[in-house]
Amino acid sequence: MILIGVDPHKSSHTAVAVDVAGHQVAQRRFVVNAGAFRQLMRWCEQWPDRRFAIEGAGGLGRSLAQQLAAADENVVDVPSTLSARARLLATGGDRKTDAKDALHVAQVALFRHDLRPVVQEDQTTILRLLTERRDDLVHERIRVLNRLHAVLRDLLPGGAPPVCRPTRLPP
Repeated sequence: MILIGVDPHKSSHTAVAVDVAGHQVAQRRFVVNAGAFRQLMRWCEQWPDRRFAIEGAGGLGRSLAQQLAAADENVVDVPSTLSARARLLATGGDRKTDAKDALHVAQVALFRHDLRPVVQEDQTTILRLLTERRDDLVHERIRVLNRLHAVLRDLLPGGAPPVCRPTRLPP
């Protein structure tokens, strides 16, 4: 069994593979782009018996964790507090790096059996996210238009015409 710990970031994901004793077997950094998931899976093909541990699978690692869950991979969420604690307990005063963080994520998942498994999100979750995004965009548009109207009202003699003046959200 190989456990692959991933330290996700906005622009890159660092993955470290460890064996059952917690020793590092391999390490790789993936630039986040359209082909990153395929590259990660190609790299992991050498270990058919594998499990993934993603730090913050509900945050920055959410996209990767959901892609892995959709591909029927075994994925667990490692809270950042646990990986930070493992980093503090590790020997050596070296600098904090993404590779070391990924190693600590894998080691935490190797020895903790109470971590939350990542399950594929259903359509209602995706629709909720889209709805929240739309609401945010509508709020922002209304805020900008109200601000623009206030500035025009101050600049133009007699005030601004009520061309685009939404002051409340549509129902």
